[in-house]
Amino acid sequence: MTNTPPTAQPNPVRPTVAVLGTGIIGAAIARNLSRNDFTVRAWNRTPAKAAALTADGVTAADTPADAVSGADIVVTVLNDGPRVLDAMRAAVPGLRAGAVWVQISTVGVDALDELSAFAREHELLLVDAPVQGTRGPAEQGQLVVLAAGAPASREVVQPLFDTIGRRTLWVGEDGTSGAATRLKLVLNTWVLALTHGVGEALALAKGLDVDPQLFLEVVGGGPMDNAYFQLKSAAILSDDYTTSFSVDNAEKDARLVLQAADHAGIHMDVVAAGAERFRRASAQGHGDKDMAAGYFAGFDK
Repeated sequence: MTNTPPTAQPNPVRPTVAVLGTGIIGAAIARNLSRNDFTVRAWNRTPAKAAALTADGVTAADTPADAVSGADIVVTVLNDGPRVLDAMRAAVPGLRAGAVWVQISTVGVDALDELSAFAREHELLLVDAPVQGTRGPAEQGQLVVLAAGAPASREVVQPLFDTIGRRTLWVGEDGTSGAATRLKLVLNTWVLALTHGVGEALALAKGLDVDPQLFLEVVGGGPMDNAYFQLKSAAILSDDYTTSFSVDNAEKDARLVLQAADHAGIHMDVVAAGAERFRRASAQGHGDKDMAAGYFAGFDK
């Protein structure tokens, strides 16, 4: 009997994806999708940033409408809610009813309400999907996706999430409910606390003429140690503030936490102080550096 080799199965057809916003996270997402056989069109307010992705098979679009024309999935990765809404309004001529809108930007609760209204008006399936992770995890396709969306949209977006992230946590069945956005704000509260904790401890070590390596030696390997502590302390001690997530973006996220907390009647004294530290570091000229540069807020200049 002749053994017949199995017939090769064709690769599944990937949806066409429009990525609006190609900053640190958006560019990494677009590259990873293109490298994994998605058809990707990208737009950015600074055209050169989208054009830089063409070497990875991404098509650079001149306008949001061009990017979303014929797209099955629209992904927004912009700085804040108003910029997301502006981009989506500009995309209207190319949008089609029934398209899935994956909203990855950290926009806060109030802005999500506006975006949800836009989705309903234009008959889009909104998936609220902020991500946990910065430059490194985004480039490696290792983000954690926090997602809320209708069951009908999950089958469409799961291959995309599996490509850009190591794990997807579905937290709700309604993309307009804000469930994922609220969780992201809670997670950001913890990230901000860790960042300021490392920065202030090392600033005090400098002020008191304490060898910072002694501080790291005591913490290292113990219950207070973690990968984030090691990453941010290394950045500060090496004076390498290559941006994974900027001081200015961190301040914006802190303000979103405070806004949501105010609505909920919760006092966030540490976040409020941290937001001021980021503002002060930005005023000193560190706004576009990695958020670890909040360290400089401990000094007069």
